[in-house]
Amino acid sequence: MSGVVDAHQHYWRSGEADQSAWRTAAHASIERDFTPADLAPDLARSGVDATVLVQSVDEAAENDRLAAFAAEAGTVAGVVGWLPLADPAAARAERERAGTDLWCGVRTLVGRDPLEWLQRPDVVALFRDLAADGLAWDVVPTTPEQVAAVVRLARAVPGLRVVVDHLARPPLDSGGWEPWAAQVAELAREPGVALKVSVGVDALTAWSSWRPEVLRPYVAHVLEHFGPGRLMLASNWPVVLLRAGHGRAWGDLRGAVAHAGAGPRELQDVLGGTAARWYALPAAVPAGTA
Repeated sequence: MSGVVDAHQHYWRSGEADQSAWRTAAHASIERDFTPADLAPDLARSGVDATVLVQSVDEAAENDRLAAFAAEAGTVAGVVGWLPLADPAAARAERERAGTDLWCGVRTLVGRDPLEWLQRPDVVALFRDLAADGLAWDVVPTTPEQVAAVVRLARAVPGLRVVVDHLARPPLDSGGWEPWAAQVAELAREPGVALKVSVGVDALTAWSSWRPEVLRPYVAHVLEHFGPGRLMLASNWPVVLLRAGHGRAWGDLRGAVAHAGAGPRELQDVLGGTAARWYALPAAVPAGTA
């Protein structure tokens, strides 16, 4: 598809699912409903044509909620659904059960857990099947061990399109650099890996306020190593509301990419072209009720 794509956003209704795997008392401000009607005005103001809707809970019911939200929203071009990837038999069964017509990728929350299971032959076979079916894999590796595991899988399944979320969790709160910078470079050496220019919940929680100037060196580093053809802009709405509204976050992230040296053509990739290619999004956004 053509146009501007917000490559990472969520919808949920308060109380429908247990988000305690990533949400704490520090996130009380986002413990409420966030629906397509809430996001639609922000997308219009930001000039966003379509979004990628991403799972936020590891359970089968999440896939049903995602399908319903995608049908409700006229702007969802693709869904990153949930699969229990460490259990290939269960993952295959859930994929068969869930309505996956709009799926462009899969994800399971990994936190800082070890990812040795990615080396198992049955898991590698599952990823080969997902790659053959055109599905990308979203993940946020934050430790050197996790990065090494993702790199090994990318090499074992060269046809797999890997999407690293949220700038691979840079140390925005401390202003640190290593080992994050080296990990980004290691991931970027794999041609099947792309990266989202967005800010994740860990960094948002640790960050005392929204400070766009702090983003600039980190965004410049990922642009240098990945290039615009493997970067995609993403709001991480509504999680980003912990520190900034959609419009401000979108504008500042875009500004950081431009400040790093991306010209108009490069920005077209980051603002939608990369997401469209990496997720194999349809030429047109499916019609919805929003």
